[in-house]
Amino acid sequence: MNKILKHSHLAATLGSIALLLGAFGFQEILGFEPCTLCIWQRWPHAIIPFVFIMTLVFPNLIWYVGGTLIMFLSVGLAGFHVGVEQDWWEGLSSCSSTQGLVTEGAVLDFSQDLSVVMCDEIVWSFLNLSMAGWNAVFSLLLTGLWILSLRYNYRK
Repeated sequence: MNKILKHSHLAATLGSIALLLGAFGFQEILGFEPCTLCIWQRWPHAIIPFVFIMTLVFPNLIWYVGGTLIMFLSVGLAGFHVGVEQDWWEGLSSCSSTQGLVTEGAVLDFSQDLSVVMCDEIVWSFLNLSMAGWNAVFSLLLTGLWILSLRYNYRK
């Protein structure tokens, strides 16, 4: 059990990698193009493998705290996206259907195929949770794994 707690940040890192692979699978294999907020949600998971490597090469409290904070950021980004999808608050003006995509005086070139994915539209859901909702749930679980590893490796 102690070994599991000591290396729970490895499980969290593998979870982040799995979430990234899932996101790219939805995009490349199933054809679900990501919106701006979806892209933002990928960044914390992309940074985590680097943080994990740093815990191995330079074991220091800062890397465990950093991994935990990065996962909190992931929960926040996903939670914000869920709120936009549920119309709890306004989203980004660049990718929300409630905001105008064309500003006064803007000229659009219709010779190019323009496809903007809206951040406030749910394109896929499972058990009433969108991809952003599932990312929030899994990111919260991964945050817990980073906290377990932090507490085990740096308890007083």
